[in-house]
Amino acid sequence: MNRDQFIKSILAFSTMGTLGGFKLYTDSLQVQSKRTPVLFTSHGSPMDIPLSRNERPFWNSLHKLGIELQENFDIKAVVVISAHWETRGTFVNSSPIQKQIYDYYGFPDHFYDPVYNANGAPDVAKEISKIIPEVTATDDWGLDHGAWPMLMHLFPKANKPVFQMSLDRKATPQQHYDLGKQLHSLRRKGVLIIGSGSLIHNIPLAMQKMRSGDSSIYGWEEEYDFWLKQQIDDRNINNLINYETSHKLGKLAAPTPDHFIPVLYSLGLLEKDEEIKFFYDGLASIPAFSERSFVIG
Repeated sequence: MNRDQFIKSILAFSTMGTLGGFKLYTDSLQVQSKRTPVLFTSHGSPMDIPLSRNERPFWNSLHKLGIELQENFDIKAVVVISAHWETRGTFVNSSPIQKQIYDYYGFPDHFYDPVYNANGAPDVAKEISKIIPEVTATDDWGLDHGAWPMLMHLFPKANKPVFQMSLDRKATPQQHYDLGKQLHSLRRKGVLIIGSGSLIHNIPLAMQKMRSGDSSIYGWEEEYDFWLKQQIDDRNINNLINYETSHKLGKLAAPTPDHFIPVLYSLGLLEKDEEIKFFYDGLASIPAFSERSFVIG
């Protein structure tokens, strides 16, 4: 099945109802003594893909974080909620082998050379479908640009089973946040949940500058980034759920919801006693973009 056929097939599915019906079905994984952390991370722009960790501080930050996670936690599987997999309804990929998807176009050939051979976690994917009956298991996807570029640095040996959960394009921000909350039992089972997107992501504005060879930021990115950090630090979750109206730059920074929404899944898993640590808060390499990323727990 080619990409166009897949998209058509996904659109043929009907919406599976409201995001509710929480039930506890986590018998397939042992309960651990501590919660696995939760991440929200940028996955970089396609232009970053050929660059090494020495060339890209952001990649290096992910690499160091991956080492820390593996030293301190027994990670059994990884779930990535990627900005790049939007569907009608919510799906999890239950394939035992994860296809690598190069969902960016028009770049030189060497941008398509990296290979990330990861196994899936079918049992965990299907368990999510049991926890939340509205989530459907499928084997028609894989690891897209929202997942494998950052995973190449977080877990470069591809030694962690990983799969994606899709974004329901019809769900509201509140529904996405509530869906994230329903995954909390997996944190006691060694499952690392990663929201992968970008808190600022305006490709038309980025291209407007970059076509002329100018990669400097506009300036408003710093103002909005500072505000976002304040909201996260202060746990002002409602302001983030209502990001389109809670700040004057909301719609400019995120004209489409796809790259912002993954942060709501990560914040939905935040417990009252947990720390939020920004493992990367440097300026992005391109305008109208953000690489601010954090770990919970």
